[in-house]
Amino acid sequence: MKPISIHTDYITLGQFLKLSECISTGGQAKFFLEETAIQVNGEPENRRGKKLVPHDVVTVEGFGSFEVVSS
Repeated sequence: MKPISIHTDYITLGQFLKLSECISTGGQAKFFLEETAIQVNGEPENRRGKKLVPHDVVTVEGFGSFEVVSS
């Protein structure tokens, strides 16, 4: 599981996908979420505005698992 460090209280799923290098631009988030299975803490998720907080675990099909950590 790869840690993804954030400097704020939360990060949106769309921003997270860019930070974790699953997508290269924020504009790709909508289409990526429609085509790729993503789970947040074991639950399916497809909202790019979903707020992620430290200790959330995000699993992205084809990319692996990531944990949101506070820096």
